[in-house]
Amino acid sequence: MKILAALCFGVGGIAVVALGGIFGHDTAFNTDDFLRLHIRAHSNSHSDQLVKYEVKQAILDEFTPVFAFVTSREQAMTVLHNNLRRFEQIADDVLSRGGKTYTSSVTLRSEFFPERSYNGHVLPSGMYDALVITLGAGLGDNWWCVVYPPLCFLDNNIGGERGVIYRSRLQEIIRRHF
Repeated sequence: MKILAALCFGVGGIAVVALGGIFGHDTAFNTDDFLRLHIRAHSNSHSDQLVKYEVKQAILDEFTPVFAFVTSREQAMTVLHNNLRRFEQIADDVLSRGGKTYTSSVTLRSEFFPERSYNGHVLPSGMYDALVITLGAGLGDNWWCVVYPPLCFLDNNIGGERGVIYRSRLQEIIRRHF
């Protein structure tokens, strides 16, 4: 069984996230264990792809401190549901600042995802609950991550140019002394 653990320093304190057996080969995989974030670009033009990453980064910047303390799938689902309008506002603000004439739409729904690799781990194809942010026509390449367990918030530099790097103070102390 593989265990992914992270010590996160966020607003108001420290959170320890341990994800045991989620990607292990010796446990049954259940797509119901995951919530995903899916951002669909308006088109594949260079400008629309860049703004997609700007929307992604704005979402992660605002919600990383929130998801660092989410301890259950149900709690994550509640955060997503209660913030649907905020996700849309963030996306629309980025689009407006980027001079785009289109807006976003945000939904929380179950949709099919093909098999994908995430940080060296494979998530099988299947139906997943997802927060879907569609920019304009949503016909361009997309960006996705796993909202719960909060993998995209623990490694929020994937797929973009800028991100948050989380460091473990405990790990630094251990390395210094051993």
